[in-house]
Amino acid sequence: MPELLTDEDKGKALGRLRRWHLTDGSFERTVELGSFPEAIQVVNRVAEIAENSDHHPDIDIRWRTLTFRCTTHSAGGVTQNDVTLAEQIDGVLEALA
Repeated sequence: MPELLTDEDKGKALGRLRRWHLTDGSFERTVELGSFPEAIQVVNRVAEIAENSDHHPDIDIRWRTLTFRCTTHSAGGVTQNDVTLAEQIDGVLEALA
């Protein structure tokens, strides 16, 4: 099982993940896309990445607004897997948005 990040490690990660913040024990980012189909395209790409890495974010879809929450449920908080997934989500958003 992955190890939980310390508060210091979470702070360092959030320093690099500038659009993310810590909310209720998860890294969270909300983004508004140009259209509903564009939002679903982002979700589909993130789903592929998550499935390939066997680490899945919580995703809230509200029309063209997406909220991603990354936490490792089995570990009870944020791990390096969540940092990596957040970085990958940022990459998808940069490429598709």
